Amino acid sequence: MSNGVLYVVSTPIGNLEDFTLRAISILSKSKVIAAEDTRQSKKLLNHYNISTPLISYFDHNKSYKIPKIIDRLKSNENVSIISDAGTPAISDPAYKLVRAAISEGITVESIPGASSSLCALTTSGLPTDRFIFEGFLPPKKGRKTILQNLRVFDGTIIFFENPKRLKRTLKDIHSFIGDRPCVVCRELTKMHEEVIRGTVSKIMMDVDKITLKGEMVILIGKDNKNVYF
Repeated sequence: MSNGVLYVVSTPIGNLEDFTLRAISILSKSKVIAAEDTRQSKKLLNHYNISTPLISYFDHNKSYKIPKIIDRLKSNENVSIISDAGTPAISDPAYKLVRAAISEGITVESIPGASSSLCALTTSGLPTDRFIFEGFLPPKKGRKTILQNLRVFDGTIIFFENPKRLKRTLKDIHSFIGDRPCVVCRELTKMHEEVIRGTVSKIMMDVDKITLKGEMVILIGKDNKNVYF
């Protein structure tokens, strides 16, 4: 019996209209959809009248869910994996499932779509010719070393951050990378989308004016006079 296909399907990061026709078709035809939060994903599926069953797959259950999903794939079932928002496997446990599928000789196909990091980069006004994505900084171990190493990177740096840690992260960036051009994006593609531009120190001064809600993207530009706002 031949294997099924593992589809890595990007979902909207906010606005439900940011969903491709191909993504809708693939999800509708899949045997099952592995989702980070089935309750959240159900809203998207209902919006597009997709009736494919959902199963949970997230960081804390991946160790025993991966073998079960692999068994489905090896039984010639097509499986899609989605995250709560955006592209799976980016700071997301879908990476482990993709690796497991590859090790079993199972075909993996990406269905591209929305990505908060690229959305933030293209709207930021910072250079896009060279950039590095760092995801979430570790809360303690290795945090200082990562930031110090990034100081010499000659391009735009992209971080994800929880709003509760925004103040601390901006302070650490200022201390270890410097007072660079900075952009903070929140609620991208949603009704209350907000893009704040300035320097790290300026945004630190105004941080109390920012609504600390929703996942945030922080972008740091290189130390070049043409990059400052």
